[in-house]
Amino acid sequence: MGSFAATRTPLDAHEAMLNDSALSSRRKGPLQVCGIAGFLSVDQQAAPDKEAVRRMCDAMVHRGPDDHGLREDGPCALGHRRLSIIDLRPEGAQPMTNEDDTISVVVNGEIYNFLELRERLEQRGHRFKSRSDSEVVLHLYEEHGVDFVDHLRGMFALALWDGPRRRLVLARDRFGQKPLYYHAGPKALLFASELGGLAASGSFEKRVDLDGIDAFIAMQYIPAPMTAYEGVKKLPMGHRLVCENGVIHEPEPYYTLRFDQPRSGSIEELTRELREMLEESVRIRLMSDVPLGAFLSGGVDSSLVVALMALHSSQPVKTFSVGFPSKSFSELPYAKMVAERYETEHHEMIVEPNMASVVPRLVKHYGEPFADTSALPTWYLCEYTRTGVTVALSGDAGDEAFGGYRRYMHTRTSRAIHRMPWPLPQMTAGILSNVPTPQAQEVRDYGERLMQPEHIRFLGLSAPIPHEDRMTMYTPAMQQRFSEDQMAVLFERLFEESTATDPINRVIDVDIQTYLSENINTKVDIASMAHSLEVRQPLIDHEVMGFAASLPGSMKIRGMTTKYLLRQVAKELLPRRILTRPKQGFGVPIDRWMREDLAPLSRDVLLDQRARERGIFEPKAVEALLQKHQRGEPRGFQIWVLMILELWYRECFEG
Repeated sequence: MGSFAATRTPLDAHEAMLNDSALSSRRKGPLQVCGIAGFLSVDQQAAPDKEAVRRMCDAMVHRGPDDHGLREDGPCALGHRRLSIIDLRPEGAQPMTNEDDTISVVVNGEIYNFLELRERLEQRGHRFKSRSDSEVVLHLYEEHGVDFVDHLRGMFALALWDGPRRRLVLARDRFGQKPLYYHAGPKALLFASELGGLAASGSFEKRVDLDGIDAFIAMQYIPAPMTAYEGVKKLPMGHRLVCENGVIHEPEPYYTLRFDQPRSGSIEELTRELREMLEESVRIRLMSDVPLGAFLSGGVDSSLVVALMALHSSQPVKTFSVGFPSKSFSELPYAKMVAERYETEHHEMIVEPNMASVVPRLVKHYGEPFADTSALPTWYLCEYTRTGVTVALSGDAGDEAFGGYRRYMHTRTSRAIHRMPWPLPQMTAGILSNVPTPQAQEVRDYGERLMQPEHIRFLGLSAPIPHEDRMTMYTPAMQQRFSEDQMAVLFERLFEESTATDPINRVIDVDIQTYLSENINTKVDIASMAHSLEVRQPLIDHEVMGFAASLPGSMKIRGMTTKYLLRQVAKELLPRRILTRPKQGFGVPIDRWMREDLAPLSRDVLLDQRARERGIFEPKAVEALLQKHQRGEPRGFQIWVLMILELWYRECFEG
C-alpha cells in the first residue's frame, strides 16, 4: 500500500475491497488516467518526432496505462494516455478524428455539457462515432473554429490539429483545473500534461529558470506562465494558443472572470439562486461509467458537495476521509457527522506517514518545485479513495470563490482603517506594529504592512516567504538578481488589471488567478492522477464562479462570518456544528515533522555539498535556519520549502 501505517474504519461490506491484499491485486491491473502530449514541426514539410511523443507519453504512464494512442498527420503528432470514464469502448480511444479524418484531437479532462452539445450538433448534421465527451470538441471546431472552446463547460486541457489549415490549437479550461506545459523552440512546439513528461521528450536542453525558482521560494508554487525550466511555460488558465502554418502565436485569453457585473436580489433570492446553481453543478458531475464517490473533510465546502450528491443519487454516496493521529490536525469527527446525516458509505483512515520515503515520491510526481504541505494528506486521500472509486467530487474553491480565508477579513479591516481621517490610519499602524505580546507576531507584521500598497499587503498575508526573508537566505548573486521583488511586480499588475472595485473581490480575483489555478488545482491534479483517480470540482464550475464574482464583498464576509452566502445555502443542509466550527484546513504538523521525523532528511539534504554548490542559498544562513528551528523558533515551513527545492534538483532536474 505504501509507506504509512493506517487505521481504517469502513462502515459496511466495502471492507473486502479495502484490505491490503485486495488493493495489491488491483494495483497489478491496468490503471486509468489521462494525459496528452504532442510535437509540431515549425517546418511544415518536416515530419514530427513521433519518438519524442512516445517518450512523453511513457513518462506519464501513471496518467493512463489503460490505453494509449498516437497519430501523425503532416508536421504534427498527437499522443494520448486514456482514462476511461465515459464510453469505455474502443471507439472512445484517442486521438479522435472527425468524419473524414482531417481534424484530430486529444483531450485531458471532462466536458460536462457534452450531451447538450452533441444533440445540438447532430441537429446540424454532424455524425458521431462514439459516446465520448471528447468527440464533441471536433464537431464544435467544425462549427465555430477556434472559438469552439467558448462552448465547453468542464475541466480540460486539449490539443486539436486541423490538417488542411495546418493549424494547431492548444487550450486550457477557464480556471486551470487541468495543466498544460509547452516548449516553443526554433524547430518545434512540444506540449504535455506534465512538466516531467515534457522534459522526457529529450527535445530541449533542461536549464533551471531562476525566476521560477525565486517565485517558488516566495509562494510555495510557481505562478503561470513561469515554470522551473527556461523556455518552458504553462498555458495560463482560460487561454488558448494557436499555431498556424508554422507560426507560433502568443497565448490569448478566451475567458476572463468578470467582477464588474453586479447581481441584485435579496439574501433569500440569492440563496435560492445559488442553491439551484450548485445542485446543477453537482448533478452534471455525477455522470460516469465507473464507480464514483466524494472527498469528505468535514468542512463546509466538501460537506455541502456530499449533501447535494446525496440528494441526486439513488444509491448511498461513497465518501472518503483521512486524518492524522494528532486530534488538532484531524477533522474525522466532523466528516463522520456529515456521513451519518446522509447515510453515506463512509470510509476513513488514520495515517502516520513514513515521511523520508514518501516526500521524494511527491517531488518526482509534481515535476517542478511545489511545497504546499497539504499536498501530503491530499496524496494519501487520493490513494485511499482510489481503492473504492475511479471518480471523486471535492469541495475545492469554496474559499476562493465565496470568501473563506482570513486574509479577506484582513482586507476588509485594512479598508476600514484607511478610510479613517488622518492621522488615525498611521497611528493605528504604529500601535499594531508594536504590540508587545510575544505571541502577536502576526499582528505586528500586519501593522507594519498596513500603510503599504494593496499588493504588498496581499503578499504579506499570502506569500509564505516574503522578499526580505529571501534576501537574508540568498547568496550575493541571487540577492543582486532579485533585489527587486518580482512577485511584487507581478501582483501589482494583477491588482491593476482586476475588474473588481470591491477590495475583498479584488483580492479574491488575484487569488483565483494565482493560488487557485496554480496551487490548489495543481495539488489536486497531480495527487489524483498519480493514483489513477479523476477529481471533479463542482464549485469551480464557471457558472458558479461567475455567480460568486457578481456578489459584493458583503455577501462573502459579514461581521466575523466568512463565506456568508454559501453558508446560507449550507445551513439548510448541514449540521449546525459544521457551520460554526473554526476553519481548520487540510493542515499537517509541519513544525513537529521538521523538528523530529524529517530533521535527519532535511539536514542531510540541505547541508550536503551539492546543495551548497547550487549558488542559491548561503550555507551559513541555512545552518542558522535549522538551528533556530531546533531551538524552538518555528521555521518548519521555510525548511520544508528549501528541502523540497533541493529534492527537486535531485529527483527531477538531475535524476
